[in-house]
Amino acid sequence: MSLVMTVTWIGLSLLCAVAFAHVTGVINPTEKVNGLWLVIASSCFYVLAYRFYGRFLAHRVMNLDDQRRTPAHRLEDGTNFYPANKYILFGHHFAAIAGAGPLLGPVLAAQFGYLPGFLWIVVGAVLAGAVQDFVILVASMRRNGQSLPEIAHAEIGSVTGMATAVAVLFIVIVALAGLGLAVVNALHQNAWGVFTITMTIPIAFLMGLYLQKIRPGHVGEMSVIGIALLTIAIIAGRTVAQSEWAEWFLLERNTLVWGLAIYGFIASVVPVWMLLVPRDYLSTFMKLGVVALLGIGVIILAPVIEMPSTTKFIYGNGPIIPGTLFPFLFITIACGAISGFHSLVSSGTTPKLIGKESQAIVGYGAMLLESFVGVIALISACILIPGDYLAINTRLPIETLASMGFPVSKIHELSQLVEVDVSGRPGGAVSLAVGMASIFSALPGMAGLMAYWYQFALLFEALFILTTIDAGTRVARYLVQELGGHAYEPLKQINWWPGVIGCSALVVGAWGYLIGTGSISTIWPMFGAANQLLGMLALCIATTVLIKMNKAKYLWVTVAPMIFVGIITLAGCYELFHLFLHRALTGASDQILTMWVNTILVGVVATLAVVVLIDSLMKWYGYLIKKRPFTSTEVVEGKGIRLPAGRCC
Repeated sequence: MSLVMTVTWIGLSLLCAVAFAHVTGVINPTEKVNGLWLVIASSCFYVLAYRFYGRFLAHRVMNLDDQRRTPAHRLEDGTNFYPANKYILFGHHFAAIAGAGPLLGPVLAAQFGYLPGFLWIVVGAVLAGAVQDFVILVASMRRNGQSLPEIAHAEIGSVTGMATAVAVLFIVIVALAGLGLAVVNALHQNAWGVFTITMTIPIAFLMGLYLQKIRPGHVGEMSVIGIALLTIAIIAGRTVAQSEWAEWFLLERNTLVWGLAIYGFIASVVPVWMLLVPRDYLSTFMKLGVVALLGIGVIILAPVIEMPSTTKFIYGNGPIIPGTLFPFLFITIACGAISGFHSLVSSGTTPKLIGKESQAIVGYGAMLLESFVGVIALISACILIPGDYLAINTRLPIETLASMGFPVSKIHELSQLVEVDVSGRPGGAVSLAVGMASIFSALPGMAGLMAYWYQFALLFEALFILTTIDAGTRVARYLVQELGGHAYEPLKQINWWPGVIGCSALVVGAWGYLIGTGSISTIWPMFGAANQLLGMLALCIATTVLIKMNKAKYLWVTVAPMIFVGIITLAGCYELFHLFLHRALTGASDQILTMWVNTILVGVVATLAVVVLIDSLMKWYGYLIKKRPFTSTEVVEGKGIRLPAGRCC
């Protein structure tokens, strides 16, 4: 068996190498690349990374041990802490982290060509994003589910703790606004989508009650009921959209913002088993099902990637993203490779639900799966003719695009097929939906159903994003209570109802305001930059955790990606700060306030990140060079004691 497995892994490695050679143009450099090679290269790379690098991180670096009791058992309260079924745990964590980033970021970044985005999505996720998610998840799990700012305060100091808390709060509000804006744009005047998304809420309540109160432990029964009801809701949504009831679900932008805020508030207040976890679990079936179907579709159809490997926009002046490849590719792709937002989930809801330490590997595996979603999104966008792709994602005239070297050829045909005018709809969501619908409708037996698949794709995008809104709002509520607890002690009690209600309302009000006053062009770049900055902070805190675990020989695991992400993100913040400042001083009067808010947010977050980095470097110097003693706040076997003071190395 050992020999068979060795041969299997060698064969998989060779296949991965051949696929990457095709993708990068080493093999057949003059021919267009087939989308099949992107799927093979990424899939093989993820499997190899999970088996070898993930196992190395779990056993050598973090030393996962099922003999250690997790906070889900020690602190079980039935509301925030309880040991979830491992499949539900995966469903919740994947649904919570997989939002708009891996869908829209790669689509927008396709402006630079397919190759730069593909390489960053795949390699970045394996070496940076998944590492951050996993290490922070384990660190939080071993500290009674502490949040990222709490870990920073306890392990590094009050300066870093406070700076991290304020930076995280800024970042999570902007992130939720960016994700929420994508939902609003996808559901605007979309009766089918609004109906089906709305129906997932009572379905989730029913699933939560069924598993928690009616038939505890019967996950299979709950899954069948949830999938059946979700399927009915999807089919019924098409009927509702074509009936006289459609006007009830054809909602304007402001109505959708209010509805989203109300949902976020409810999801943040009720027990996690009642709505958040079962809804995430339910949506995961749809997410994984659609992504798997898209992957199968690419394998069967083997579509040609029409987008060149790189475009002239890598030097700047692009019609979608005005900046150069460096650093704007990285902050545009955002969650597809590394997401600081994930560190909030990994130190928020998920560590409170882990029944065994070995289950924490979900932090590494779920990120690889999200990265694959980004690859599929990139393929879906890049199979479109470049001129059509730009015609959808910009409002430039056809003549202008042709003069730039990107003639538009099939935009009118695509609009007729999906029964909607898709030109001039920037943001990435529509071009992604058109690409997905093109793949689905080309499968055997699906001819003539492109309009159906287009609407289904928009619904898929909205559902994908909305599950991050509920978990993100709850995490943000935890952060507000922690910060407020320094001034008013009862706020630190996460189950104290006045604090729960007041802080939840404050959070949804903040991101609701940004959605109501912003747009993709203003919120998404700021979201990308802030999100990557938080990733740098999370890796910085993870480095300190490793030092205090006496794992200095493995610091390269977190330090290398931290340096790279830090350089690209601080460069991006510098560019965005000057861009927003210029617009605030010279822009239209109705945008001045928004631009000033954006300028201040980017400047404050970047400054706080630098403060955290400098403070951490000073502490590392003391531990590693000066050999100063340190203490760790890891909880040992539920006794609540601190590990003994020690010296690094």
